[in-house]
Amino acid sequence: MLDPERVGELLGVPAVEVADRGSSHSWTLHQVRLADGREVFVKAAHDQAGVFAAEAAGLRWLDEAGPGMPVAGVLAADEHHLILPWLAAEPVTAAAAERFGRELAALHTSSPPSSYGASWPGFIADLPLDNSLTSADAGEAWPRWYAERRLVPFLSRAAGHLSGPDVALIERVITEIETLAGPPEPPSRIHGDLWSGNVMWSGGRGWLIDPAAHGGHRETDLAMLALFGAPHMSRVLSAYDEVAPLAAGWRERVPLHQLHPLLVHVALFGGSYRAAAVDAARAALG
Repeated sequence: MLDPERVGELLGVPAVEVADRGSSHSWTLHQVRLADGREVFVKAAHDQAGVFAAEAAGLRWLDEAGPGMPVAGVLAADEHHLILPWLAAEPVTAAAAERFGRELAALHTSSPPSSYGASWPGFIADLPLDNSLTSADAGEAWPRWYAERRLVPFLSRAAGHLSGPDVALIERVITEIETLAGPPEPPSRIHGDLWSGNVMWSGGRGWLIDPAAHGGHRETDLAMLALFGAPHMSRVLSAYDEVAPLAAGWRERVPLHQLHPLLVHVALFGGSYRAAAVDAARAALG
């Protein structure tokens, strides 16, 4: 699927060496050395124009929050390739985790959008996301936006792996969303799929990759980061809270924000994630 000649055309520098780095979902992953000595990371697919366009748009939009954002830069993209700088992985230190917490807080609070959603069609993995824009009214629009654009569509996708009572429980979360969502917050620029595998640790800091970026609730990113465990998570949270303190009760709302990604996992991987999604719904309801 990778076309080294096309990579060279996109970057204006010939590709001279390619190392395959596995695959993910519907695309393959590659490390490419260019004739000028640079190395780049390339996702390649037969046809993932929508996914690659959404990822490129999301990375660029996150980076527009301000200087020094922890966002991997987009070098080029077309319908078959997404090209980013090569980031050499390194062990995560406590100092890097704290820096990431501060930088994530700055991303969430700098240059906030005026609406929930995004101006481009969204994807999470290779599943479509409804990014329909909804103007924020003192943050009060988010609960219904989250319910209708995230929970309802993925409950439908996951329903074949859920029992009738499971579906009824999650429908109750959707019905009661306004009382579960906590105090109103304005929209933030959020990554939208911030599990630990979408943070690349390199150069003493964490870099955001593979976003499902949109205007959303900042607690969503933190809940997702905690879902599968992130290194030095307590330090990330402490540093984040120093820059942008979280609203009271945020820990109790973590399951609500984790419910959508867990439904995504049920839709993608089946019943092995059913119990976790049902537990999150039950915990969200208290």
